[in-house]
Amino acid sequence: MRIAFIGDIVGRPGRKIIKENLVKIKKEYEIDYVIANGENASHGFGLTTTSCSELLKAGIDIITGGNHSFDKKKDMMVLLETANVLRPDNYPEGLVGSGMKVCDVQTANGIEKLAVINLMGQFAMPTVENPFNWAKKLVSKLQEEEIKNIFIDFHGEATSEKRIMLMMFKNQVSAICGTHTHVGTDDLQIYENTAYLTDIGLTGCRDNVIGMDSKIPIQKATTGIGGHFEVPNSCKSILQMMVIDIEEGKAQSAFKIKKYCNNPKLFISEAFVELI
Repeated sequence: MRIAFIGDIVGRPGRKIIKENLVKIKKEYEIDYVIANGENASHGFGLTTTSCSELLKAGIDIITGGNHSFDKKKDMMVLLETANVLRPDNYPEGLVGSGMKVCDVQTANGIEKLAVINLMGQFAMPTVENPFNWAKKLVSKLQEEEIKNIFIDFHGEATSEKRIMLMMFKNQVSAICGTHTHVGTDDLQIYENTAYLTDIGLTGCRDNVIGMDSKIPIQKATTGIGGHFEVPNSCKSILQMMVIDIEEGKAQSAFKIKKYCNNPKLFISEAFVELI
């Protein structure tokens, strides 16, 4: 089984570069299933039904979330019950939706099961249950059900929390990839049969501040007075994707794809692909 994970999709530029490139990338790299974090996909904050439909039609199979999952609350309440959309599973109990789904993936060897887990860290985040203890329960349940292929999107601010997740679940889950910071890290590895990356980085504008127009972030940094962050109407964009080969629940190989669009006015795919 070959799966892929796309990092925080930020606004229209992120959706556009996915729409222009994902089908071709899936075909070229023979990817069986695509997971993507879409909590910033609509105007940089939350996910609307329209944006969700656009991303699923573009080739994404399931969408995960994070601290901005409920920024578009009305739409999200519907999506969690009707679409292949997750929110962090360790949000307080009683909330609509789930952060875990066992999916049927069509591969060259037939249908295989893949569990997708979405969790959120505690540092500088909304109130959630302890993600590490929560993950223990989820992984134990999957093991009892003999689900071997397990992917975790861990949405967190602290790199240490993400590393703790690896140390706890190495050799128990197939892959762990961090999201939230919008800044990609250079530590892609396979550690005791578990593919790991602290943060995949954003998919969207790359010539501003974490996908947002730089004016308000600079204003806040220099004066202490904030404002509403806006996704730029034009920018140089990037698509970042982690690809993992899994066999019997164990990661066999992993690499990262970076697709660049260098024309700030036209979100076209005249760019190059880098592998690391």
